[in-house]
Amino acid sequence: MSRFASPAVLSLALLSLAAAAAPAQTSVPPNQVTPFTDTSMLKPPPGVKVAIIEWEDLECPACARAFPIVHQAMDRYHVPLVRHDFQIPGHVWSHEASIYARYLQDKVSPELATDYRRQVFASQFRIASKDDLKQFTQQFFSAHGKQLPFVIDPTGQFEREVTADHNLGDKLGLRETPTIVVVTPKGWIQVKDVMDLYQALDQAEAMAGSSSAGAVHHSK
Repeated sequence: MSRFASPAVLSLALLSLAAAAAPAQTSVPPNQVTPFTDTSMLKPPPGVKVAIIEWEDLECPACARAFPIVHQAMDRYHVPLVRHDFQIPGHVWSHEASIYARYLQDKVSPELATDYRRQVFASQFRIASKDDLKQFTQQFFSAHGKQLPFVIDPTGQFEREVTADHNLGDKLGLRETPTIVVVTPKGWIQVKDVMDLYQALDQAEAMAGSSSAGAVHHSK
């Protein structure tokens, strides 16, 4: 004689299955996950098992402190970085700095764009205005044998890219910069303190089941 589970038992079973299938969402230090609004973008690029996703503001001192640690971790763990720009209200020149960085990223080379960001972070203390930033950027271009275009973004391409990043942060419900998340296909780990990034990567590699794919730098 066939037996059928009661509706209550079936509901409990379905809830258990859903919980088992849900991607892991955790943080380091533990129990400090930000209540994000939409986490659908917290996943690695196709074919990658572990990646770092970061939202940064070029005028943010905490982002400047995080930059070398993030890049050292990329080299040590051979994981890619998916970087997004997110401007904090009241920062007077970070938006323009992101546009310059996007020009270098798309028109010159990703490596030079990364070096520009590195040097902007290191020079925050002497950039107080958009004019200071432009002078700094002209010197950077000249030092690398490049000429800063008179109009940096004639089609609005880089403006759209930076705006898309900011909108993605709004969709996530981003509350601070830097916001750093280590992602795998099986879940993600928010890094509340950048000094815990290596710990998060160790956990992510265990979560993913094996070491990650070779590093490929991604920046949108």
